[in-house]
Amino acid sequence: MSGRAILVTSVGAVSGSRAAAAALACAGSEPDRAGLLIDLGENRAPRPSLIATAAARELEERLAAHLPEAGVASRGRICCLALPPDMDGVERIAAALPLVRDSVAVIHLAPCLLQEALAEPRIRPTAALLCANLRTDRALTALAVRDLMERGIRTAVLKRSLGWVAARAALLGASPENSALPLRLAERLIE
Repeated sequence: MSGRAILVTSVGAVSGSRAAAAALACAGSEPDRAGLLIDLGENRAPRPSLIATAAARELEERLAAHLPEAGVASRGRICCLALPPDMDGVERIAAALPLVRDSVAVIHLAPCLLQEALAEPRIRPTAALLCANLRTDRALTALAVRDLMERGIRTAVLKRSLGWVAARAALLGASPENSALPLRLAERLIE
């Protein structure tokens, strides 16, 4: 894999991890390289948007050719790939990652799939973002962060969900660079 893989999941019952993953994919996109959002959270094909960059459409074409059974769509500055929320989806991540080349691949998954994704040797994540409510899940978050850091994975915790407008813009792939996520958080994970 030549690109960077970043895992995004939630801790406990917090919501908003999918929008945070999309915002991170937008932040990692460049004019000539679209970020890839791999979503194992919903088992439905993403809807394409009317507006998408040439890089996002090119990545969509590559993914559709190599993974014809997967749901793929270009949306704004990113390309979205929907995979089943199970072990089959985790295994298919490895088939998509080489197609990303030098761009960022943000993998949104349910907490129950985190250990399976970490165990898959072909994924090799470079960073992880945990969306958590530290008032209720501080201890569980600390355990997850420690495990990730011991594996050599840069880790950050997003303590509050994105606002409604920022979340919608990110999910459409239209989030301006670094406007939805804190600048230092995005730079540290994408680095």
